[in-house]
Amino acid sequence: MKKRALFIGGTGTISTAIVKRLAADPVWDVWVLNRGNRTDVIPEGVNHIVADINDEKEVSEKLGDMTFDCVGEFIGFTVSQVERDYRLFKDRTRQYIYISSASAYHKPSSSYIITEGTSLANPYWQYSRDKIACEEFLMKKYREEGFPVTIVRPSHTYDERHVPLGVHGKKGFYQVIKRMTEGKPVIIQGDGSSLWTLTWNADFAIGYTGLMGNRHAIGEAFQITSDETLTWDQIYQTIADALGVKLNAYHVSTDFLRAAGDKYGYDFTGSLLGDKSVSVVFDNSKLKRIVPEMTTHVRFDMGVRMALNYVMSHPECRVEDPEFDEWCDKVIQAVEKAKEMI
Repeated sequence: MKKRALFIGGTGTISTAIVKRLAADPVWDVWVLNRGNRTDVIPEGVNHIVADINDEKEVSEKLGDMTFDCVGEFIGFTVSQVERDYRLFKDRTRQYIYISSASAYHKPSSSYIITEGTSLANPYWQYSRDKIACEEFLMKKYREEGFPVTIVRPSHTYDERHVPLGVHGKKGFYQVIKRMTEGKPVIIQGDGSSLWTLTWNADFAIGYTGLMGNRHAIGEAFQITSDETLTWDQIYQTIADALGVKLNAYHVSTDFLRAAGDKYGYDFTGSLLGDKSVSVVFDNSKLKRIVPEMTTHVRFDMGVRMALNYVMSHPECRVEDPEFDEWCDKVIQAVEKAKEMI
């Protein structure tokens, strides 16, 4: 008899890869629950419940008396949302997997090597603090009532539709790629030497699906990342190499980027100071002890080429951002002027 999994969302960067992997697994009967906006990425054979998870009454009615071996939450960002999930699924599932975030780890950490035991605290990013609060609520329900929660903390996970960067505008990554191809200087936070980890979404799916139905995962937290660590200079150089262009790296301190970005609505306090400016190396030994098949198959130099090939062949991915382009030029001009004044 098949196991039954329900994914709330199921069409995002991380969840799409998980749904695809499970759809090809004869052990699992897969369901997704979302508003039906991206049905084109749902594989054949996957069951689709069209509903807004925020409409608790509608979801309860559509679920009826269905029960699941695993429910995966990918779009829960606040305590009120996981409280809703608790009410909906406490009697419907043998496991509830909550996607938190590695940005929840203490910033800056006392050690650049991050384990699941690293303390959780992020004074710079509300997103991360909300994730911490969600974890605390769910673990309280586990300790007091036996609610079968598993916490998963991804870091920077990407797919063929995204090129991961440190500094970009509100419209995404493409304007940085365009600057690279035009030979313009590209802003990299700090001096480019801080360490970072990028994970291809299909690799992430190996670790996640290995936790599903795994009783050793109940009441535990796991980080799932690649084992490859790069500096930000190496990340940008790898992108430039894939494009076949010369990288004109321009390093700007995180504090300067925060100040320069505030008036334009760029939140570099959260995304940089609260995350990407801090060196992190993830120790995934806890995950590998109970999911021995977890390994990285797609290095960044491989993944970024797949992403760029997709982006360059899909015009809808190439969203230009003239405002961010102008902002980059202004920041660089301001730094150069400051140098001249010394």
